[in-house]
Amino acid sequence: MSVQYKDYYEILGVSRGVTESEIRKAYRKLAKKYHPDVNKTPEGETRYREINEAYEVLRDPEKRKLYDELGPNWQAGRDFRSGGDYGYGDFSGGFGGNQSFGGDMGGFSDFFRTIFGNMGGMEGDMSMGFKGQDLAVTLEISLDDALKAPVKRHISIQSQGSTRSLEVNLPRGITDGSKLTLRGQGGPSPSGGQRGDLRITIKLAKDSRFSVDGHDLITTVKVSPWEAALGMDSLPVVTPSGTVKVKLPSGTQSGQKLRLRGKGLPLRGSGVGDLYAKIEIVVPDRLNERERELLSALREESSFNPRT
Repeated sequence: MSVQYKDYYEILGVSRGVTESEIRKAYRKLAKKYHPDVNKTPEGETRYREINEAYEVLRDPEKRKLYDELGPNWQAGRDFRSGGDYGYGDFSGGFGGNQSFGGDMGGFSDFFRTIFGNMGGMEGDMSMGFKGQDLAVTLEISLDDALKAPVKRHISIQSQGSTRSLEVNLPRGITDGSKLTLRGQGGPSPSGGQRGDLRITIKLAKDSRFSVDGHDLITTVKVSPWEAALGMDSLPVVTPSGTVKVKLPSGTQSGQKLRLRGKGLPLRGSGVGDLYAKIEIVVPDRLNERERELLSALREESSFNPRT
């Protein structure tokens, strides 16, 4: 049977000197474009198979090396015949010699089977066809969920017109932007192979009490100008575990933060982030007669000038 050469580099749209990361980037872009969930044409399915086959070879250093060694012979016009003598011996020395690949290689081209049908050490799931598409979803949780983790939450996944519900274990240390991967919970394989993976990005819902910075929490505490100037021995601050009293130093400026250690979000493993109480100085918009007298006297007596 005559076997036609396949230019895997051209299929992925990359040059021969391309790096592994560039190969992976090109593959992901094309696989997303031609995946059966997106491109439902027969041409799209064929292209998707070619893309996966090219990636299967070029992502593996040993298979890529063998392919590159054989490539010039095909490019010079030689038409190899499956089952023939390729002049490269039995591919011993890391390729498994005459060890045969166990299982059906359906889904791969004759060219692929001709070159790699005798190779040992190939991934066991190749006989199962191409892996399904990885799916990416965002799961919004409350701040209380992150504080109480580990907890379980449910998420609905839509793929190829159907919806599945999954229970997700949220580990300790989860925070805004955290990423989880559920192996084998992504899209189905178009050729009977393994499912892809499900990649979950955590989004913390807005909380009326705190904003989040990594595993630290920030809360705003309002004080009057005289409280900021004179200081306070007992300033109430809301924390996730309740209200605590802290000392406010005299001369505190608006925007200054007081650090409460161990009052933030749990860290992965052990430990807890911190809580920062951000001071906001609030000026009264209405004054009674006595307050006006006192502030007027202060204005006359004080030497403080914030503009100098």
